[in-house]
Amino acid sequence: MTAGKLYQQLQQQEVQQSMCSLKGSLRTLAVLTLISFTYLSFISLHSSYPSSFISVSSVSLVPATKKTTILVKDYDDNEISDLYHSPSVFKLNYEEMERNFKIYIYPDGDPNTFYQTPRKLTGKYASEGYFFQNIRESRFQTQDPDQAHLFFIPISCHKMRGKGTSYENMTIIVENYVESLKSKYPYWNRTLGADHFFVTCHDVGVRATEGVPFLIKNAIRVVCSPSYDVGFIPHKDIALPQVLQPFALPAGGNDVENRTTLGFWAGHRNSRIRVILARVWENDTELDISNNRINRATGHLVYQKRFYGSKYCICPGGSQVNSARIADSIHYGCIPVILSNYYDLPFNDILDWHKFSVVLKEQDVYRLKQILKDIPDNKLVSLHKNVVKAQKHFQWNSPPVKYDAFHMVMYDLWLRHHVIKY
Repeated sequence: MTAGKLYQQLQQQEVQQSMCSLKGSLRTLAVLTLISFTYLSFISLHSSYPSSFISVSSVSLVPATKKTTILVKDYDDNEISDLYHSPSVFKLNYEEMERNFKIYIYPDGDPNTFYQTPRKLTGKYASEGYFFQNIRESRFQTQDPDQAHLFFIPISCHKMRGKGTSYENMTIIVENYVESLKSKYPYWNRTLGADHFFVTCHDVGVRATEGVPFLIKNAIRVVCSPSYDVGFIPHKDIALPQVLQPFALPAGGNDVENRTTLGFWAGHRNSRIRVILARVWENDTELDISNNRINRATGHLVYQKRFYGSKYCICPGGSQVNSARIADSIHYGCIPVILSNYYDLPFNDILDWHKFSVVLKEQDVYRLKQILKDIPDNKLVSLHKNVVKAQKHFQWNSPPVKYDAFHMVMYDLWLRHHVIKY
């Protein structure tokens, strides 16, 4: 072997040794990184749970061949179930919200125009009035704006409309009011309104605020009509449940065996989908479909009692995508069948609607009966039980109580505030 070849061979060996050494170092670094990440993740997980939910004595580091177990307090089945997308996350975040969430309500404005709460918390737009009343009764309100996570603009247009104010003039009134808040306080300007919200269930409120672009684009809108043709932005805005209260009869229970009618709907034909629903199914023998609301002359509370006897209650959109029948159906223990296109359902990012309702597109109306008949009995029972569990989320109370409609709206606001930085 020549000296030159020997020299080349020695060089190749040195390179191979260096590569091996480098690979070994990288493997060692990877292992150390994995161990560090695992340790830090464990510490983070442990510290993120409130002490009331984790027993420190139940957490231990064990050899890699055995499982590490974290014992979390069992939740009351009446409070937490698979009704939610992530039950444990909902439980933990909800309790953090109750402890920490603060809302500042702007004190300015003509009380005859803004702030007002309807004299009677009744009717299909009562959700707006309940929220206005509940927010003042709750622990979330703060008098110190520097402590606030969000700012409530108390816009309510009922009284303006009742006085005969035109939509154009209502828009001017709302715009002037918000401009006054911007000039008097520094809070809008630091986020361009991203940490502000207003609540309106009445279509008048939607119309009156549509003409104020910076309010629509920037502030969080909590509205009963979350359709995209009125500029609803799902990741920013919140769908407010439209609830007719007080309910005429008590809540329905786990009584699916007493429900003999396959599906029920009675109402006015004030939308295309309702016209089609009535035309296709009003003479069917298994679906109870009426193209007009049931006349009171037929008997006392006949309409409400029909909910008790039906397995599924059809909820087609009206002049907007929303319908008060959804909350009615849930209250009376009847599985709601959502029949609206592009409806961002209330609490959709919290509740798994497929666990307690049937969600269809409007084009499915022609196959409605077969779709409902094809649902297995065990699925029907599961949906019905979950409807009963969901009832508390579609009920307003005064003062508000845990997990009711008010607190679910507040939870949605709590989720939104995390993405706002200033």
